[in-house]
Amino acid sequence: MSKILDKAKQWLTSTFDAETQQEIQQLIDTNSSDLEDRFYKNMEFGTGGMRGIMGAGTNRINKYTLGRATQGLSNYLIENVKKEQLKVVIAYDCRHNSKKFAKLVADVFSANNIKVFLFEDLRATPELSFAVRHLDCDAGIVLTASHNPPEYNGYKVYWSDGGQIVPPHDGGIIGNVNGLDFTEIKFNANESLIETIGKEVDDVFVAKSVVNGKLSEKIDRKNLKVVFTSLHGTSIVSVPDALAKAGYTDVHIVEEQREPNGDFPTVKSPNPEEPEALKMATDLAYKIGADIVIGTDPDCDRLGVAVRDADGNMKLMNGNQTMVVMTDFLMRKWKKEGKINGNQFVGSTIVSTELVNEVAAGYGVDTNVSLTGFKWIAKMIRDNPNKDFIGGGEESFGYMVGDFVRDKDAVTATLLACEVAALAKQNGSSFYEELLNIYIRNNFYKEHLISITKKGMDGAAEIQQMLSDMRNNPITEIDGEKIESLSDYDASTRKNLITGAITNIDLPKSNVLIYQTASGTRIAARPSGTEPKIKFYFSVNTSLDNVKNTDKVEAELDAKIQRIIKEMKLN
Repeated sequence: MSKILDKAKQWLTSTFDAETQQEIQQLIDTNSSDLEDRFYKNMEFGTGGMRGIMGAGTNRINKYTLGRATQGLSNYLIENVKKEQLKVVIAYDCRHNSKKFAKLVADVFSANNIKVFLFEDLRATPELSFAVRHLDCDAGIVLTASHNPPEYNGYKVYWSDGGQIVPPHDGGIIGNVNGLDFTEIKFNANESLIETIGKEVDDVFVAKSVVNGKLSEKIDRKNLKVVFTSLHGTSIVSVPDALAKAGYTDVHIVEEQREPNGDFPTVKSPNPEEPEALKMATDLAYKIGADIVIGTDPDCDRLGVAVRDADGNMKLMNGNQTMVVMTDFLMRKWKKEGKINGNQFVGSTIVSTELVNEVAAGYGVDTNVSLTGFKWIAKMIRDNPNKDFIGGGEESFGYMVGDFVRDKDAVTATLLACEVAALAKQNGSSFYEELLNIYIRNNFYKEHLISITKKGMDGAAEIQQMLSDMRNNPITEIDGEKIESLSDYDASTRKNLITGAITNIDLPKSNVLIYQTASGTRIAARPSGTEPKIKFYFSVNTSLDNVKNTDKVEAELDAKIQRIIKEMKLN
């Protein structure tokens, strides 16, 4: 604790403003248990950048941790990008302090003689990704904490290709940041280098979203009744406009959730993965007889989709299901237009459903599988400049259509989901029936996610111990099936637990473990890159011969997952 106290007292010096000193002094005076969590480590970059609780301290989002990150990035850009005038673009979401933090970040860049394009008000994260290339910038920043609770904020860094930073740039930037003292941050802005942007970029972004999200086929878009909720986030700026320009006229917005608000007053969590977050939207859908419900997270990079099932009930699709339906739809379009020639690929991740691989193979299209996070899918595009990227997604409710945005994009994906639903309705089918038909043509895959929260320094140690136990004392059998392989992405090895044979995994190292049986049952474990959680992903599958047997087969798969969870003592 003495080391923690020493680190805290450094924040009582003249380097830090009076408000910060007062906050830290009060924690010291009251012997607050919060002090340890604020100083036991430095805020670090994960799969989604830097994200954490706002407040004073090295393990918090504040003026100084953001300033140091920006100073480190500035130093890295100056050292590694040899241009006369470096340029960055900055966006921010609806969270508390986001606008203030965005201006602070702009100030630091400009103080380092870097030109800044700063959005005039909150904007969707995919628009920031688009703007990086549109404005020919060397980097981009968005201030957001995605779907985290109101006390969180964050800082995501994008490179010149519009994708989030990956090796070697991420390590280089982090090295620069970690090597900095807070006294080295340049806070004195050069206002002449900060340019406000807005509608001129919005109009191009929405137009390109419509082009990428619409089909060339004739679709009766006016006949689809849509309910949309922004969950108090930034999507209200772009999604309704995009839907209108695409020709969707029967769109109903959840008015109680229209206004951007960092407190997210109508939901427990602004997370479109959770049915509770979309309850107001599904209630409205029942009231007006809507065909589809779409909700987006606060920074508009992820979407939740609810559609009518066979009984007419609104059913929230999980991210894997939405991903599979949209990918199949895109490939069907490409095939109809005669554009599939073996030079195309789709993107997925190691913890997402393997059904997308089966679907793509049926069209003669390769699936590139990356680590978790859309920065790796963006890297696929950069690494394959001579191949056509059709689309890609991951289980966490994110999807990317084409490559004009290099991150998950709820604006274009919303349009695509509506296209699927509108064309299906026109043909006497539905979004849900399209999914069932995919199951029949391939296999019925059922996925389930468990997140276990372990806060603070002790929690982080517990998470590492759980992974260590799974790595060093591997499970050999689950639900009566022998485990065939253990993939350890930290060691870059895949071990056949039956024969003992070891093969290499050609992906960057990551603290992820995946068990798999011969039948395709999978159990994956990984710590969250942005939250104090360990996540367990379960995937099971079997054949489905007829739509009438859907409920029976799904119940069998659900029961299998629950047996596995019980066997692993995770419930």
